[in-house]
Amino acid sequence: MSERAFPDRALDDEEYGELLAFRTALRRFLHWSDEQARRAGLTAQQHQLLLAIRGHAGGAQNGAEPTIGDIAESLLLRHHSAVELVDRAEQAGLVHRSVDDVDRRVVRLSLTAKGQRVLHKLSAAHLDELQRLAPTVARLARGLEERTA
Repeated sequence: MSERAFPDRALDDEEYGELLAFRTALRRFLHWSDEQARRAGLTAQQHQLLLAIRGHAGGAQNGAEPTIGDIAESLLLRHHSAVELVDRAEQAGLVHRSVDDVDRRVVRLSLTAKGQRVLHKLSAAHLDELQRLAPTVARLARGLEERTA
């Protein structure tokens, strides 16, 4: 680990408070996000999967949809865990597998119409919540910038 990860200086009470506030805000957002997914009929992991597929496909080179390996990397999962997650999402009618047009050994992932609808609804709500949290995150970031300047 770099020295930047563990500064060799004492932290003051305000810095500990800022770290607590930031971690609390993150945990509250994640808890809220998990609850929104549950209300939409998804697990938190399924929500993350849908977002990873759509986010990757939207920014993919040559418009290529993501592979299970891409998804495993995005979600910080082992390949076999990503396969199991995709299996369950496919059974739920949320995702679709297809063979790559160029390399028939590669399997690509895309969202079904149902997956797209659920993700769109959840993403709109998440963007609204992030806008609500933006002032808190900005305040914490300003505090960090002031300390390092």
